[in-house]
Amino acid sequence: MSGRLIATLRQWALGLADTLVTMPLLRWTWRGHGESGFAGDLPDFRPSDREAVRDMMSGRYLLASKLFETGGASPFSLDVDHPDWWNNLHAFSWLRHFRDVRDPGERLFARTLVLDWIGREGQFEHDSWTLNLTAQRVLNWLRHLNMLLEGATPDQAKTIQRSLGTQVQSLRVRGPLAVDPVETLFAAIGLLGAELCNATDIPDIDQAVTRLDTALARQIDKDGLHLSRNPRLQLALLAELTSLKRALGRHASPVMAELSNRIDRMHEALDALTLSSGEPVYFNGCGQVPHDVLVAVQANGPIVSRRSGLLGGYGIVRAGDSVVIADSGLRPPAGLDADIHAGALAFEFAHGRELIVGSCGPAPSDMPDSRDLFRQSIAHSAPTIDAADASPRGRAEPAMVLDSAEHMLAITSAGYAHAFGAEIERRLTLLSDGTTLVGQDRIIAQSETPTGRLAIRFHLAPGILVRRTGGDGMARLTLPNGTIWSFLWEGADFHEEDSVRQSSYLGFHRTRQLVLETDVTPGAEVAWIFTLEQQ
Repeated sequence: MSGRLIATLRQWALGLADTLVTMPLLRWTWRGHGESGFAGDLPDFRPSDREAVRDMMSGRYLLASKLFETGGASPFSLDVDHPDWWNNLHAFSWLRHFRDVRDPGERLFARTLVLDWIGREGQFEHDSWTLNLTAQRVLNWLRHLNMLLEGATPDQAKTIQRSLGTQVQSLRVRGPLAVDPVETLFAAIGLLGAELCNATDIPDIDQAVTRLDTALARQIDKDGLHLSRNPRLQLALLAELTSLKRALGRHASPVMAELSNRIDRMHEALDALTLSSGEPVYFNGCGQVPHDVLVAVQANGPIVSRRSGLLGGYGIVRAGDSVVIADSGLRPPAGLDADIHAGALAFEFAHGRELIVGSCGPAPSDMPDSRDLFRQSIAHSAPTIDAADASPRGRAEPAMVLDSAEHMLAITSAGYAHAFGAEIERRLTLLSDGTTLVGQDRIIAQSETPTGRLAIRFHLAPGILVRRTGGDGMARLTLPNGTIWSFLWEGADFHEEDSVRQSSYLGFHRTRQLVLETDVTPGAEVAWIFTLEQQ
Protein backbone atom coordinates (compact mmCIF):
# COMPACT_ATOMS: atom_id res chain seq x y z
CA MET A 1 0.00 0.00 0.00
CA SER A 2 1.49 3.34 -1.07
CA GLY A 3 2.33 6.05 1.43
CA ARG A 4 -0.07 8.45 -0.28
CA LEU A 5 -2.96 5.98 0.04
CA ILE A 6 -2.18 5.39 3.71
CA ALA A 7 -2.13 9.15 4.33
CA THR A 8 -5.47 9.54 2.52
CA LEU A 9 -7.06 6.75 4.53
CA ARG A 10 -5.73 8.26 7.76
CA GLN A 11 -7.18 11.66 6.90
CA TRP A 12 -10.52 10.06 6.05
CA ALA A 13 -10.58 8.14 9.34
CA LEU A 14 -9.69 11.22 11.39
CA GLY A 15 -12.30 13.29 9.57
CA LEU A 16 -14.94 10.63 10.22
CA ALA A 17 -14.01 10.46 13.90
CA ASP A 18 -14.25 14.24 14.23
CA THR A 19 -17.65 14.19 12.54
CA LEU A 20 -18.87 11.60 15.01
CA VAL A 21 -17.69 13.43 18.14
CA THR A 22 -19.26 16.69 16.94
CA MET A 23 -22.68 15.09 16.40
CA PRO A 24 -25.34 16.27 18.88
CA LEU A 25 -25.65 12.71 20.18
CA LEU A 26 -22.05 12.69 21.44
CA ARG A 27 -21.41 16.38 21.90
CA TRP A 28 -22.85 16.31 25.42
CA THR A 29 -19.68 14.54 26.59
CA TRP A 30 -17.79 17.80 26.15
CA ARG A 31 -19.73 19.20 29.07
CA GLY A 32 -17.98 16.79 31.41
CA HIS A 33 -15.63 19.65 32.26
CA GLY A 34 -18.24 22.35 31.77
CA GLU A 35 -18.26 23.18 35.47
CA SER A 36 -14.49 23.75 35.60
CA GLY A 37 -13.37 26.99 37.13
CA PHE A 38 -10.76 29.23 35.52
CA ALA A 39 -8.86 32.22 36.83
CA GLY A 40 -7.56 34.74 34.35
CA ASP A 41 -3.80 34.67 34.71
CA LEU A 42 -2.41 34.94 31.17
CA PRO A 43 -0.51 38.09 30.23
CA ASP A 44 -1.41 40.01 27.07
CA PHE A 45 1.52 42.00 25.71
CA ARG A 46 -0.26 43.18 22.55
CA PRO A 47 -1.00 46.91 22.50
CA SER A 48 -4.51 48.18 23.20
CA ASP A 49 -6.32 51.11 21.59
CA ARG A 50 -8.93 53.01 23.61
CA GLU A 51 -10.32 54.51 20.41
CA ALA A 52 -11.17 50.99 19.20
CA VAL A 53 -13.41 50.58 22.25
CA ARG A 54 -15.32 53.75 21.40
CA ASP A 55 -15.69 52.63 17.78
CA MET A 56 -17.09 49.23 18.75
CA MET A 57 -19.57 50.77 21.14
CA SER A 58 -20.69 52.96 18.23
CA GLY A 59 -21.15 49.90 16.00
CA ARG A 60 -17.92 50.34 14.03
CA TYR A 61 -15.72 47.23 14.01
CA LEU A 62 -12.28 47.68 12.47
CA LEU A 63 -10.86 44.16 12.49
CA ALA A 64 -8.15 42.72 10.26
CA SER A 65 -7.85 46.26 8.85
CA LYS A 66 -11.41 46.05 7.49
CA LEU A 67 -14.22 48.28 8.79
CA PHE A 68 -17.81 47.07 9.06
CA GLU A 69 -20.63 49.08 10.62
CA THR A 70 -23.35 47.09 12.38
CA GLY A 71 -25.96 49.82 12.69
CA GLY A 72 -26.56 48.83 16.31
CA ALA A 73 -26.92 45.11 15.58
CA SER A 74 -24.70 42.42 17.06
CA PRO A 75 -21.53 41.91 14.99
CA PHE A 76 -22.13 38.17 15.33
CA SER A 77 -25.41 38.55 13.45
CA LEU A 78 -23.77 39.97 10.31
CA ASP A 79 -23.35 37.94 7.14
CA VAL A 80 -19.84 39.12 6.23
CA ASP A 81 -17.95 37.94 3.16
CA HIS A 82 -14.50 38.74 4.53
CA PRO A 83 -12.85 35.68 6.15
CA ASP A 84 -10.06 37.58 7.91
CA TRP A 85 -12.52 39.99 9.54
CA TRP A 86 -14.88 37.18 10.52
CA ASN A 87 -12.08 35.05 12.00
CA ASN A 88 -10.72 38.03 13.94
CA LEU A 89 -14.18 38.71 15.34
CA HIS A 90 -14.71 35.13 16.53
CA ALA A 91 -11.17 34.79 17.91
CA PHE A 92 -11.82 37.73 20.29
CA SER A 93 -8.30 39.16 19.98
CA TRP A 94 -9.99 42.59 20.07
CA LEU A 95 -10.79 42.05 23.76
CA ARG A 96 -7.32 43.43 24.49
CA HIS A 97 -8.61 46.92 23.70
CA PHE A 98 -10.86 46.67 26.79
CA ARG A 99 -7.92 45.65 28.98
CA ASP A 100 -7.35 49.03 30.61
CA VAL A 101 -10.89 50.40 30.64
CA ARG A 102 -12.29 51.45 34.01
CA ASP A 103 -15.73 52.61 32.98
CA PRO A 104 -18.35 50.03 34.10
CA GLY A 105 -20.35 50.64 30.92
CA GLU A 106 -17.40 49.74 28.70
CA ARG A 107 -16.72 46.58 30.69
CA LEU A 108 -20.40 45.69 30.50
CA PHE A 109 -20.23 46.10 26.71
CA ALA A 110 -17.33 43.63 26.45
CA ARG A 111 -19.12 41.12 28.66
CA THR A 112 -22.32 41.55 26.65
CA LEU A 113 -20.49 40.68 23.44
CA VAL A 114 -19.05 37.52 25.02
CA LEU A 115 -22.48 36.46 26.30
CA ASP A 116 -23.99 37.27 22.91
CA TRP A 117 -21.48 34.94 21.24
CA ILE A 118 -22.31 32.20 23.73
CA GLY A 119 -26.01 32.64 23.02
CA ARG A 120 -25.52 32.42 19.26
CA GLU A 121 -22.54 30.08 18.80
CA GLY A 122 -22.07 28.35 22.14
CA GLN A 123 -23.74 25.08 21.13
CA PHE A 124 -21.10 24.35 18.45
CA GLU A 125 -20.98 25.57 14.88
CA HIS A 126 -18.38 24.08 12.54
CA ASP A 127 -17.14 27.43 11.21
CA SER A 128 -16.75 29.17 14.56
CA TRP A 129 -15.47 26.09 16.42
CA THR A 130 -12.46 25.22 14.31
CA LEU A 131 -9.57 24.25 16.55
CA ASN A 132 -7.59 27.35 15.53
CA LEU A 133 -10.42 29.72 16.40
CA THR A 134 -11.44 27.84 19.54
CA ALA A 135 -7.89 27.86 20.92
CA GLN A 136 -7.43 31.57 20.22
CA ARG A 137 -10.84 32.38 21.69
CA VAL A 138 -10.11 30.40 24.87
CA LEU A 139 -6.77 32.16 25.31
CA ASN A 140 -8.26 35.61 24.75
CA TRP A 141 -11.09 34.99 27.20
CA LEU A 142 -8.59 33.73 29.79
CA ARG A 143 -6.37 36.78 29.31
CA HIS A 144 -9.27 39.06 30.14
CA LEU A 145 -11.38 36.83 32.38
CA ASN A 146 -11.05 39.07 35.42
CA MET A 147 -12.41 42.00 33.41
CA LEU A 148 -15.27 39.88 32.03
CA LEU A 149 -16.32 38.54 35.43
CA GLU A 150 -16.01 41.76 37.40
CA GLY A 151 -19.54 43.10 37.81
CA ALA A 152 -21.15 40.00 36.29
CA THR A 153 -24.14 38.38 37.96
CA PRO A 154 -23.64 34.84 39.32
CA ASP A 155 -25.59 33.42 36.37
CA GLN A 156 -23.49 35.38 33.84
CA ALA A 157 -20.23 34.29 35.48
CA LYS A 158 -21.42 30.67 35.47
CA THR A 159 -22.37 30.90 31.79
CA ILE A 160 -18.94 32.23 30.82
CA GLN A 161 -17.09 29.64 32.94
CA ARG A 162 -19.24 26.81 31.56
CA SER A 163 -18.64 27.91 27.96
CA LEU A 164 -14.90 28.09 28.60
CA GLY A 165 -14.96 24.57 30.04
CA THR A 166 -16.87 23.23 27.05
CA GLN A 167 -14.50 24.85 24.58
CA VAL A 168 -11.46 23.52 26.45
CA GLN A 169 -12.97 20.05 26.47
CA SER A 170 -13.55 20.29 22.71
CA LEU A 171 -9.82 20.98 22.27
CA ARG A 172 -9.03 17.85 24.30
CA VAL A 173 -11.45 15.68 22.35
CA ARG A 174 -10.89 17.01 18.84
CA GLY A 175 -7.20 17.96 18.95
CA PRO A 176 -5.93 14.38 18.41
CA LEU A 177 -8.43 13.95 15.55
CA ALA A 178 -7.33 16.99 13.53
CA VAL A 179 -6.34 16.35 9.92
CA ASP A 180 -4.55 19.70 9.68
CA PRO A 181 -1.29 19.64 11.72
CA VAL A 182 -1.60 23.37 12.39
CA GLU A 183 -4.96 22.79 14.08
CA THR A 184 -3.33 20.14 16.27
CA LEU A 185 -0.70 22.69 17.24
CA PHE A 186 -3.20 25.40 18.11
CA ALA A 187 -5.20 22.91 20.19
CA ALA A 188 -2.06 22.11 22.22
CA ILE A 189 -1.43 25.85 22.69
CA GLY A 190 -4.98 26.41 23.91
CA LEU A 191 -4.83 23.46 26.31
CA LEU A 192 -1.63 24.73 27.93
CA GLY A 193 -3.24 28.12 28.44
CA ALA A 194 -6.26 26.47 30.03
CA GLU A 195 -4.07 24.38 32.33
CA LEU A 196 -2.23 27.48 33.49
CA CYS A 197 -5.57 29.05 34.47
CA ASN A 198 -7.14 25.91 35.96
CA ALA A 199 -8.55 26.97 39.33
CA THR A 200 -10.52 23.79 40.13
CA ASP A 201 -8.28 20.76 39.67
CA ILE A 202 -4.59 20.29 40.37
CA PRO A 203 -3.04 21.46 37.09
CA ASP A 204 -0.65 19.15 35.25
CA ILE A 205 1.40 21.83 33.60
CA ASP A 206 4.36 19.62 32.70
CA GLN A 207 2.12 17.27 30.72
CA ALA A 208 0.57 20.19 28.82
CA VAL A 209 4.03 21.64 28.14
CA THR A 210 5.27 18.28 26.87
CA ARG A 211 2.23 17.94 24.58
CA LEU A 212 2.85 21.38 23.10
CA ASP A 213 6.60 20.92 22.73
CA THR A 214 6.05 17.59 20.97
CA ALA A 215 3.64 19.21 18.51
CA LEU A 216 6.07 22.07 17.89
CA ALA A 217 8.98 19.68 17.36
CA ARG A 218 7.08 18.06 14.49
CA GLN A 219 6.40 21.37 12.74
CA ILE A 220 9.36 23.66 13.52
CA ASP A 221 12.65 23.11 11.70
CA LYS A 222 16.11 23.31 13.26
CA ASP A 223 16.28 27.04 12.51
CA GLY A 224 13.00 27.77 14.30
CA LEU A 225 10.87 28.28 11.17
CA HIS A 226 7.48 26.64 10.81
CA LEU A 227 7.59 24.05 8.03
CA SER A 228 4.85 25.86 6.10
CA ARG A 229 7.49 28.58 5.49
CA ASN A 230 4.75 31.19 5.98
CA PRO A 231 5.94 34.19 8.06
CA ARG A 232 2.33 35.19 8.76
CA LEU A 233 1.61 31.85 10.44
CA GLN A 234 4.92 32.15 12.30
CA LEU A 235 3.74 35.47 13.73
CA ALA A 236 0.30 34.08 14.66
CA LEU A 237 1.90 31.21 16.56
CA LEU A 238 4.34 33.49 18.36
CA ALA A 239 1.58 35.88 19.41
CA GLU A 240 0.11 33.01 21.45
CA LEU A 241 3.33 31.23 22.46
CA THR A 242 5.00 34.38 23.76
CA SER A 243 2.10 34.98 26.13
CA LEU A 244 2.34 31.40 27.42
CA LYS A 245 6.10 31.66 27.83
CA ARG A 246 5.69 34.71 30.04
CA ALA A 247 3.05 32.94 32.12
CA LEU A 248 5.33 29.89 32.47
CA GLY A 249 8.21 31.97 33.79
CA ARG A 250 7.56 30.79 37.34
CA HIS A 251 7.30 27.09 36.37
CA ALA A 252 10.89 25.92 36.08
CA SER A 253 11.38 22.42 34.68
CA PRO A 254 13.48 20.66 31.99
CA VAL A 255 10.50 20.40 29.62
CA MET A 256 9.79 24.10 30.08
CA ALA A 257 13.42 24.96 29.28
CA GLU A 258 13.20 23.04 25.99
CA LEU A 259 9.93 24.76 25.03
CA SER A 260 11.39 28.16 25.92
CA ASN A 261 14.44 27.53 23.73
CA ARG A 262 12.25 26.45 20.83
CA ILE A 263 10.14 29.62 21.12
CA ASP A 264 13.32 31.74 21.15
CA ARG A 265 14.46 30.10 17.91
CA MET A 266 11.05 30.87 16.39
CA HIS A 267 11.53 34.53 17.33
CA GLU A 268 14.93 34.53 15.64
CA ALA A 269 13.51 32.96 12.47
CA LEU A 270 10.73 35.55 12.21
CA ASP A 271 13.21 38.36 12.80
CA ALA A 272 15.48 36.97 10.06
CA LEU A 273 12.60 37.06 7.56
CA THR A 274 11.68 40.66 8.42
CA LEU A 275 12.96 43.31 6.03
CA SER A 276 14.57 46.52 7.26
CA SER A 277 11.32 48.22 6.16
CA GLY A 278 9.67 46.51 9.13
CA GLU A 279 7.53 43.94 7.32
CA PRO A 280 8.03 40.20 6.81
CA VAL A 281 8.62 39.06 3.24
CA TYR A 282 5.50 38.40 1.16
CA PHE A 283 6.27 34.74 0.49
CA ASN A 284 4.18 31.57 0.81
CA GLY A 285 0.92 33.11 1.96
CA CYS A 286 2.29 36.02 3.96
CA GLY A 287 0.97 39.47 3.17
CA GLN A 288 0.55 42.56 5.30
CA VAL A 289 0.47 41.69 9.00
CA PRO A 290 -0.67 43.84 11.96
CA HIS A 291 2.39 46.01 12.51
CA ASP A 292 1.60 46.71 16.16
CA VAL A 293 1.39 42.99 16.93
CA LEU A 294 4.60 42.28 14.99
CA VAL A 295 6.50 44.94 16.94
CA ALA A 296 5.09 43.68 20.26
CA VAL A 297 6.06 40.08 19.47
CA GLN A 298 9.57 41.06 18.42
CA ALA A 299 9.99 43.22 21.54
CA ASN A 300 9.26 40.14 23.66
CA GLY A 301 11.78 37.93 21.91
CA PRO A 302 15.51 37.50 22.54
CA ILE A 303 17.96 40.15 21.38
CA VAL A 304 19.26 38.96 18.02
CA SER A 305 22.11 40.00 15.79
CA ARG A 306 20.80 40.39 12.27
CA ARG A 307 23.17 38.83 9.77
CA SER A 308 23.27 37.00 6.45
CA GLY A 309 22.31 33.34 6.47
CA LEU A 310 20.30 30.44 5.08
CA LEU A 311 17.08 29.56 6.87
CA GLY A 312 14.32 27.11 6.00
CA GLY A 313 14.81 27.42 2.23
CA TYR A 314 15.32 31.19 2.32
CA GLY A 315 18.55 33.07 1.70
CA ILE A 316 19.19 36.32 3.55
CA VAL A 317 21.87 38.82 2.55
CA ARG A 318 22.50 41.88 4.71
CA ALA A 319 24.97 44.70 4.13
CA GLY A 320 24.83 48.18 5.59
CA ASP A 321 21.22 49.37 5.66
CA SER A 322 20.11 46.90 2.98
CA VAL A 323 18.64 43.43 3.13
CA VAL A 324 17.78 40.98 0.36
CA ILE A 325 15.66 37.90 1.16
CA ALA A 326 15.21 35.27 -1.54
CA ASP A 327 13.08 32.13 -1.79
CA SER A 328 14.65 28.92 -3.07
CA GLY A 329 11.26 27.36 -3.80
CA LEU A 330 11.62 24.61 -1.19
CA ARG A 331 8.26 22.87 -0.94
CA PRO A 332 6.78 22.30 2.54
CA PRO A 333 5.83 18.74 3.49
CA ALA A 334 2.37 17.44 2.63
CA GLY A 335 -0.26 18.80 4.97
CA LEU A 336 1.65 22.02 5.57
CA ASP A 337 1.73 23.25 1.97
CA ALA A 338 -1.74 24.79 1.72
CA ASP A 339 -0.34 28.33 1.41
CA ILE A 340 2.65 27.62 -0.82
CA HIS A 341 3.43 30.09 -3.60
CA ALA A 342 5.51 29.45 -6.71
CA GLY A 343 8.28 31.74 -5.51
CA ALA A 344 11.42 29.90 -6.64
CA LEU A 345 14.28 32.43 -7.14
CA ALA A 346 12.05 35.35 -6.07
CA PHE A 347 13.52 38.08 -3.87
CA GLU A 348 12.51 41.17 -1.93
CA PHE A 349 14.85 44.11 -1.38
CA ALA A 350 14.72 46.92 1.16
CA HIS A 351 17.13 49.75 2.01
CA GLY A 352 16.63 51.34 5.39
CA ARG A 353 12.91 51.82 6.00
CA GLU A 354 12.05 51.78 2.28
CA LEU A 355 10.94 48.69 0.39
CA ILE A 356 12.22 48.80 -3.19
CA VAL A 357 11.39 45.43 -4.77
CA GLY A 358 8.75 43.05 -3.42
CA SER A 359 6.07 40.57 -4.44
CA CYS A 360 2.33 40.85 -5.00
CA GLY A 361 1.60 38.78 -1.91
CA PRO A 362 -1.50 36.61 -1.40
CA ALA A 363 -4.91 37.45 -2.81
CA PRO A 364 -6.97 39.68 -0.52
CA SER A 365 -9.19 37.72 1.86
CA ASP A 366 -12.37 38.82 0.09
CA MET A 367 -11.07 37.81 -3.37
CA PRO A 368 -10.91 33.99 -3.11
CA ASP A 369 -11.33 33.54 -6.86
CA SER A 370 -7.95 35.26 -7.38
CA ARG A 371 -6.07 33.03 -4.96
CA ASP A 372 -4.32 30.92 -7.59
CA LEU A 373 -3.41 33.96 -9.67
CA PHE A 374 -1.48 35.55 -6.82
CA ARG A 375 0.37 32.28 -6.15
CA GLN A 376 2.01 32.14 -9.59
CA SER A 377 5.69 32.87 -10.23
CA ILE A 378 4.77 35.95 -12.27
CA ALA A 379 3.36 37.52 -9.10
CA HIS A 380 6.88 37.45 -7.63
CA SER A 381 10.12 39.25 -8.45
CA ALA A 382 11.53 36.16 -10.10
CA PRO A 383 12.72 34.87 -13.48
CA THR A 384 10.39 32.54 -15.39
CA ILE A 385 10.37 30.75 -18.72
CA ASP A 386 7.24 31.31 -20.81
CA ALA A 387 5.53 32.60 -17.62
CA ALA A 388 5.43 29.02 -16.28
CA ASP A 389 5.90 28.06 -12.64
CA ALA A 390 8.85 25.87 -11.76
CA SER A 391 7.57 22.34 -11.09
CA PRO A 392 7.60 21.26 -7.42
CA ARG A 393 10.92 19.82 -6.41
CA GLY A 394 9.77 17.87 -3.35
CA ARG A 395 11.61 18.22 -0.06
CA ALA A 396 15.09 17.90 -1.55
CA GLU A 397 17.38 20.68 -0.35
CA PRO A 398 17.48 23.33 -3.11
CA ALA A 399 20.74 24.41 -4.72
CA MET A 400 21.42 27.53 -2.69
CA VAL A 401 24.86 28.88 -1.75
CA LEU A 402 25.68 31.89 0.43
CA ASP A 403 29.04 33.68 0.48
CA SER A 404 28.67 35.89 3.55
CA ALA A 405 32.04 37.56 3.08
CA GLU A 406 31.10 38.69 -0.43
CA HIS A 407 27.43 39.33 0.43
CA MET A 408 26.46 37.00 -2.44
CA LEU A 409 23.66 34.46 -2.73
CA ALA A 410 23.36 31.95 -5.59
CA ILE A 411 20.21 29.90 -6.25
CA THR A 412 19.45 27.46 -9.08
CA SER A 413 15.96 26.45 -10.17
CA ALA A 414 15.00 22.81 -10.51
CA GLY A 415 11.70 22.83 -12.35
CA TYR A 416 12.14 23.95 -15.95
CA ALA A 417 14.45 21.32 -17.48
CA HIS A 418 11.72 18.83 -18.43
CA ALA A 419 9.56 21.34 -20.31
CA PHE A 420 12.19 23.76 -21.66
CA GLY A 421 15.52 21.95 -21.55
CA ALA A 422 17.10 24.54 -19.26
CA GLU A 423 17.33 25.77 -15.69
CA ILE A 424 18.00 29.26 -14.32
CA GLU A 425 20.81 30.31 -12.01
CA ARG A 426 20.34 33.56 -10.10
CA ARG A 427 23.11 35.44 -8.29
CA LEU A 428 22.35 38.34 -5.96
CA THR A 429 25.20 40.47 -4.57
CA LEU A 430 25.12 43.53 -2.30
CA LEU A 431 28.00 45.96 -2.88
CA SER A 432 29.17 49.31 -1.51
CA ASP A 433 27.76 48.79 1.98
CA GLY A 434 24.37 47.82 0.58
CA THR A 435 23.86 50.81 -1.73
CA THR A 436 24.13 48.61 -4.85
CA LEU A 437 22.40 45.33 -5.64
CA VAL A 438 23.84 43.38 -8.58
CA GLY A 439 21.85 40.54 -10.12
CA GLN A 440 22.78 37.95 -12.74
CA ASP A 441 20.27 35.51 -14.23
CA ARG A 442 21.90 32.85 -16.39
CA ILE A 443 20.45 30.03 -18.49
CA ILE A 444 21.97 26.63 -17.75
CA ALA A 445 21.20 24.38 -20.72
CA GLN A 446 20.02 20.87 -19.90
CA SER A 447 19.60 19.87 -23.55
CA GLU A 448 21.14 20.81 -26.89
CA THR A 449 18.20 23.00 -27.88
CA PRO A 450 16.60 24.76 -24.90
CA THR A 451 13.49 26.73 -25.79
CA GLY A 452 11.27 29.45 -24.40
CA ARG A 453 11.31 33.12 -23.47
CA LEU A 454 13.02 34.23 -20.28
CA ALA A 455 11.19 36.99 -18.37
CA ILE A 456 12.60 38.63 -15.25
CA ARG A 457 10.12 40.64 -13.18
CA PHE A 458 10.72 43.26 -10.52
CA HIS A 459 7.54 44.24 -8.67
CA LEU A 460 8.20 47.70 -7.29
CA ALA A 461 7.01 48.90 -3.90
CA PRO A 462 3.95 51.18 -3.75
CA GLY A 463 4.65 54.83 -4.46
CA ILE A 464 7.79 54.35 -6.56
CA LEU A 465 7.84 56.46 -9.75
CA VAL A 466 9.67 55.16 -12.81
CA ARG A 467 11.32 57.52 -15.30
CA ARG A 468 13.17 56.36 -18.41
CA THR A 469 16.30 58.27 -19.35
CA GLY A 470 17.26 59.28 -22.84
CA GLY A 471 19.69 56.39 -23.37
CA ASP A 472 19.08 52.64 -23.42
CA GLY A 473 19.70 50.34 -20.50
CA MET A 474 18.76 52.67 -17.65
CA ALA A 475 15.74 53.90 -15.68
CA ARG A 476 15.45 56.02 -12.57
CA LEU A 477 13.25 55.10 -9.62
CA THR A 478 12.07 57.81 -7.23
CA LEU A 479 11.07 56.41 -3.84
CA PRO A 480 8.35 57.92 -1.61
CA ASN A 481 11.04 59.40 0.67
CA GLY A 482 12.62 61.25 -2.28
CA THR A 483 15.72 59.11 -2.74
CA ILE A 484 16.55 58.05 -6.29
CA TRP A 485 17.81 54.65 -7.40
CA SER A 486 19.11 53.85 -10.85
CA PHE A 487 18.13 50.59 -12.52
CA LEU A 488 20.51 49.37 -15.22
CA TRP A 489 20.45 46.23 -17.33
CA GLU A 490 22.04 44.49 -20.29
CA GLY A 491 21.30 41.39 -22.31
CA ALA A 492 17.51 41.79 -22.45
CA ASP A 493 14.65 43.94 -23.71
CA PHE A 494 12.94 46.20 -21.15
CA HIS A 495 9.36 47.27 -20.62
CA GLU A 496 7.01 48.28 -17.78
CA GLU A 497 3.71 46.74 -16.69
CA ASP A 498 1.09 47.36 -14.04
CA SER A 499 1.34 45.44 -10.78
CA VAL A 500 -0.24 45.27 -7.32
CA ARG A 501 0.88 44.62 -3.74
CA GLN A 502 -1.51 43.11 -1.22
CA SER A 503 -2.74 45.46 1.48
CA SER A 504 -4.90 44.60 4.49
CA TYR A 505 -6.31 48.13 4.41
CA LEU A 506 -7.02 48.59 0.69
CA GLY A 507 -7.17 45.06 -0.70
CA PHE A 508 -4.11 45.91 -2.75
CA HIS A 509 -1.95 48.86 -3.79
CA ARG A 510 -1.53 49.55 -7.49
CA THR A 511 2.17 49.55 -8.36
CA ARG A 512 4.48 49.10 -11.33
CA GLN A 513 6.77 46.29 -12.37
CA LEU A 514 9.91 46.28 -14.49
CA VAL A 515 10.25 43.37 -16.95
CA LEU A 516 13.36 42.15 -18.77
CA GLU A 517 12.95 39.60 -21.58
CA THR A 518 15.21 37.56 -23.82
CA ASP A 519 15.21 34.22 -25.65
CA VAL A 520 16.32 31.08 -23.83
CA THR A 521 19.61 30.01 -25.42
CA PRO A 522 22.57 28.09 -23.97
CA GLY A 523 24.58 30.37 -21.71
CA ALA A 524 22.28 33.39 -22.14
CA GLU A 525 22.80 35.84 -19.28
CA VAL A 526 20.96 38.96 -18.17
CA ALA A 527 22.68 41.37 -15.79
CA TRP A 528 20.90 44.09 -13.84
CA ILE A 529 21.74 46.58 -11.09
CA PHE A 530 19.88 48.70 -8.54
CA THR A 531 22.14 51.46 -7.25
CA LEU A 532 21.49 54.43 -4.96
CA GLU A 533 22.29 57.78 -6.53
CA GLN A 534 24.35 60.09 -4.36
CA GLN A 535 22.60 63.36 -3.59
